Amino acid sequence: MPDRRVILRMHAVTKVYGAGDAAVTALDNVDFQAQAGEVVVIMGPSGAGKTTVLTIAGALLRPTAGRIEVAGVDTTGLAEKELPAVRRGSVGFIFQSFNLLESLTALENVRLVISGDTATARSATNRARELLSMLGLAHRLKSLPKQLSGGEKQRVAIARALANNPDLILADEPTANLDSKRGREVMHLLRQIAIELDKAVVIVSHDHRIREVAHRVVWLEDGRFRSDVVTARDTVCGQVVEVEAAPMTSFNGQAFYFCAEQCLKLFEANPHRYAGTPG
Repeated sequence: MPDRRVILRMHAVTKVYGAGDAAVTALDNVDFQAQAGEVVVIMGPSGAGKTTVLTIAGALLRPTAGRIEVAGVDTTGLAEKELPAVRRGSVGFIFQSFNLLESLTALENVRLVISGDTATARSATNRARELLSMLGLAHRLKSLPKQLSGGEKQRVAIARALANNPDLILADEPTANLDSKRGREVMHLLRQIAIELDKAVVIVSHDHRIREVAHRVVWLEDGRFRSDVVTARDTVCGQVVEVEAAPMTSFNGQAFYFCAEQCLKLFEANPHRYAGTPG
């Protein structure tokens, strides 16, 4: 990818929860950046610090040390009362649980978050309608969340994230509550948004399939990013694992990697089941 403007820059960021003997280091002096027009996927085991990266990047949580810049603004240097404006104007959040208000229609859920001095009721409605139509939901404007499928709910959530035209989109497990088909649609939609709308999209995920839409995949473990890490999906439990350190076996000439010896034993007891071959 050619050099593009850097939307998110994290420099020497550390986050420690607790103090004294109870202190836990979630992030340990990490550097990270995301450019306009690219999708970066952060993967790693549970407890690695992935969600902490997103919450700090989105100005929802302050680091213990280090500096964060979002769209050229040093958020670590801002007062607490100044951060909501950054979150509204520069960052769009997409959550795995959609976080839609059940009593509002799709149009109202998107319109609600549109801000700015010039955002009149009519302009907010037009903006919400435009985004939902762009995402294939023109026929769902007046539908309540309970009337929408999982994929449609996530599209509403994406429209809401784009409502204020932010430079940075942060997505936390965006395919976790979707079936395979809908998950793939959402993944490709996020890539399209990054490229066509020139957004930096940062995704935290355990979903191995999401790698196919990423421009870069980075591995976070024990609070630190590691480079040149090869990963694979454990076919027993579905968890993404680091190949170098994972238990493995071969079956029908193919290598299979596992998160733990227990999954390896389950596979060896019935390899046809997990390898997707007739047995």
